[in-house]
Amino acid sequence: MTLQLALGIHSCAGRKTLNQDFCAGRIPEEPLLSSKGAAVALADGISSSTVSQIASETAVSSFLEDYYCTSETASVQHAGRQVLQATHAWLYSQSQQIFGHDPDKGYVCTFSSWVVKGRFAYLFHIGDSRAYLWRAGNLQLLSNDHRQPAAGHTGSGQSYLSKALGAGPKLQLDYQKIELQQGDILLLLTDGVYEALTAAAMSSLLLANTSARQDMPSLAEQLTAAAYAAGSTDNLSALLLQVQQLPAAEAPPRLDERWQLAAELQTGAVFDGFYVIRPLYQSHRSHVYLVRDTHSQQVAVLKTPATEQMANEAHLARLLLEDWIALRVNSLHLIRAVSSGRERRYIYTLSEYIDGQTLQQWHLDHPKPSVEQVRQIILQVGKGLQALHRAEVLHQDLRPENIMITHDGVVKIIDLGSASVAGLTEQYEAGSVLGVGTAMYAAPECLLGNNGTERSDLYSLAVLFYYLLSGGFPYGAKMARCRNLSQQQALLYQPLAAEALPVPHWLDATLQKALQPDPAKRYQELSAFLYDVQHPNPAYLSKPFRPLLQRDPLRFWQLLSLLLLLLNLSLFYRLLS
Repeated sequence: MTLQLALGIHSCAGRKTLNQDFCAGRIPEEPLLSSKGAAVALADGISSSTVSQIASETAVSSFLEDYYCTSETASVQHAGRQVLQATHAWLYSQSQQIFGHDPDKGYVCTFSSWVVKGRFAYLFHIGDSRAYLWRAGNLQLLSNDHRQPAAGHTGSGQSYLSKALGAGPKLQLDYQKIELQQGDILLLLTDGVYEALTAAAMSSLLLANTSARQDMPSLAEQLTAAAYAAGSTDNLSALLLQVQQLPAAEAPPRLDERWQLAAELQTGAVFDGFYVIRPLYQSHRSHVYLVRDTHSQQVAVLKTPATEQMANEAHLARLLLEDWIALRVNSLHLIRAVSSGRERRYIYTLSEYIDGQTLQQWHLDHPKPSVEQVRQIILQVGKGLQALHRAEVLHQDLRPENIMITHDGVVKIIDLGSASVAGLTEQYEAGSVLGVGTAMYAAPECLLGNNGTERSDLYSLAVLFYYLLSGGFPYGAKMARCRNLSQQQALLYQPLAAEALPVPHWLDATLQKALQPDPAKRYQELSAFLYDVQHPNPAYLSKPFRPLLQRDPLRFWQLLSLLLLLLNLSLFYRLLS
């Protein structure tokens, strides 16, 4: 099942000579409909401005064009807000240059937009146009009117627009996300329509026409005609988007039915235009080969699903997702996808060949690395993570086996098999956990079944730092055995100083903060952690007092045992005497 929508739009000047409203929509074809969704928008220029109709058209047109230029990995909220912030800044700067600080002139308009992606609808709203949901015979107002009573006219009905696109230096945007049902109609109306028609009148019109299976363009025109007949003196605009069919919940990315599954490949075989040089790695999940393109002679790494996974469609989809992410997120410290330029006939991924070793093998070769060696590795992994996070991708399985270091010292994250992409996961049922990664490196909240965040990746990065320095883990194996947050918070961080390692106290304190069981107590930004591992945080320069139990547990229990022995001997002596 795929998403199917019907769009109806009608806008006219009404009893005015100039129409300062503008509305439009776009329902793209697949695969863009699945990756970015359908978008509709409506804007209403302020009547006191002579150029607000330009603002309305610019706002709607730029949103519908620029939204589809944002990354496919981005969530609707991030992509939409990013586009509207740019539009708002441009409108505001134009007004400042031409009209100065006069709030009643300039490039100012209301703006409301629906984006429908997967099984959800996303509302962006500012101003006093309105967004409604028509569901099962009930009309529900979802937006707020950004209006304030005029000074000295409280109760008189006079008011002014308190928020608008292009008004003021900062965008103050409302945002909502709602789960859809089949048959829903999403509406956007300007004040010329909703002020002339009561909610009951609009409901009656919608009920009569949806029962008669009226098409959406005709219904939009009937709404504006009814408002005109009711005496509206303003511009009239109505936009309706009907949900005719929803995609299946929690559907994995669709596989191309033309692609075939490959059997285990042998050295010397030619597969889909690639000569197999040798196998590199095999597991129960995948088979990895070093190959050479028979056309370009380029050497690459080809990964196919293992035989036992060939019937697992979700696994196959996630394998292809690795390719999908690598093609869209570029960083020196991330594995780079390779394109052959030919049409693919089989399910596999193709990536660059990295001449080096895994970080796990490097650690075995360097059991006692210097702090600076480890710091430089972590900084490079951090840059790779930052590239993923900017694209709203969570890695979710950071560990030494998933990282490679070249002979030139360049560090790359190579495995994206557990990654979560906000732009994909948001369109299906919320709350599904994709996986917790590897237990010893996974963030505590993920071990408890909660969805990961950027701070979860930060925790895993800090565990990696700790492991490379010490060969151990900050909470041992105890964290993986905890069943609730209180048990996790009762665990004590094992300072690196207790391991007799030459690690500065301020760096140990930095790691301790990044490794807090409670995500709210960690660094809020990955960049802040990466800065602090290079520059001593003044708050950590003074070494705080630590009880002997934490500094040297063995010595503490030895002394306590000696004290108890002396006390018992003293009591025994008194009893004898």
